[in-house]
Amino acid sequence: MRVRTMADVGAVLREARESAGLTQVELAQRARVSREWLVNVESGRARAEMPRVLDVLFELGLVLEVQREED
Repeated sequence: MRVRTMADVGAVLREARESAGLTQVELAQRARVSREWLVNVESGRARAEMPRVLDVLFELGLVLEVQREED
């Protein structure tokens, strides 16, 4: 999936969380973030702090790769 917006990030996180069988509360506890923060990220709100996003990705066993878009 191409991630271009915070809504895309939220969709990736939500899908991975659900696939892992985790509730928002469980993932929030593991990643040391609040459930409210996780709800906001999953709904695409733009004010997600990157270190916290990385913590959530780590807890879901995901990595972030950046590559140059080719035409």
